[in-house]
Amino acid sequence: MNKINYQKQLDKVIENLGETKPTLLLHSCCAPCSSYVMEYLSQYFDITIDYYNPNIDSKEEYEKRVHEQQRLVNEMNLPIKVIDVGYAPQTFFDMAKGYEQEPEGGKRCYRCYKLRLDQAAKLAQEGGYDYFTTTLTISPLKNATWLNELGQKAGELAGVRFLPSDFKKKGGYQRSIQLSKEYNLYRQNFCGCVFSKERVKSGCIKKKHIKIQKVLATTKIYDKIFTICREIFLK
Repeated sequence: MNKINYQKQLDKVIENLGETKPTLLLHSCCAPCSSYVMEYLSQYFDITIDYYNPNIDSKEEYEKRVHEQQRLVNEMNLPIKVIDVGYAPQTFFDMAKGYEQEPEGGKRCYRCYKLRLDQAAKLAQEGGYDYFTTTLTISPLKNATWLNELGQKAGELAGVRFLPSDFKKKGGYQRSIQLSKEYNLYRQNFCGCVFSKERVKSGCIKKKHIKIQKVLATTKIYDKIFTICREIFLK
């Protein structure tokens, strides 16, 4: 079975848009990941940021990240509103119960993706948005297939269109790094949850072994990137 090219699907949606910008609820995991996505999609959509990330390990970390999200929107001078849903860590821990020993990139992460996409779909439906999507696909360490499948299913259940994406493509990941440097953004070294943070502390994730930028210079090997990164995280 041929792998779906979600970037091409997004290109097709954009190509068929009318003159009026449709509304888009964009779930954002953090400011750095949202930087390129906002720059890119604001050309075609009227965007509202949905900042819902109950996975973040502490209130201090949460507030630091949401502040960076709002600062970035302001400094990029984009007509984008940020909805801070609030810090609700118990929701994440309830979801993760029984999956505490799962490796990074495994079933716990799948359930975390689902938690956030289900919330985004519900909020998009309640707010009457035309589309919803997530910034998460920009990361080479996130499973874009899972994210798109979960988003599509959540959208069908909520009755709102999910915007397919693979934002790491077309130089998206590299551009997010450039923008993060340009705006001096706080770039965390873990996804946000206590499980990934502990793996970083224990040395299971060694940044020197992840040479993403060098690999991304070759634009047609995203599958290899994801495989390499997963192998590093699962060691």
